[in-house]
Amino acid sequence: MKEFLFIFRGGDGPSGSPDEMQVVMQKWMNWMKDLGEKGHLKDMGHPLEPGGKVVRGKSVTDGPFAESKDLVGGYTLIQAKDLAQAAELSKGCPGLEYGGAVEVRPIMELNM
Repeated sequence: MKEFLFIFRGGDGPSGSPDEMQVVMQKWMNWMKDLGEKGHLKDMGHPLEPGGKVVRGKSVTDGPFAESKDLVGGYTLIQAKDLAQAAELSKGCPGLEYGGAVEVRPIMELNM
């Protein structure tokens, strides 16, 4: 099995009552549980706070500032046999229901 990073981008998220938010959170937990039970979840990852800093050379600025559709909201580390399977697994992401996207990136194996 190879390792892949799911990078969760954009999406408006649910807009509504706390009950609706709870339903969405339960969908995320169910999806993560399913990935884990099938042996694909390596690290559940975490959502990211909206603010931060960007460091370029010796310069540090507030950020990241990007269009909301490009903003990284969180990540998860999974295992899959190949990129095609990893991409297929990402289709279960609840964020896709709200206009979000999942960037699926292979983790390069380093032989040291």
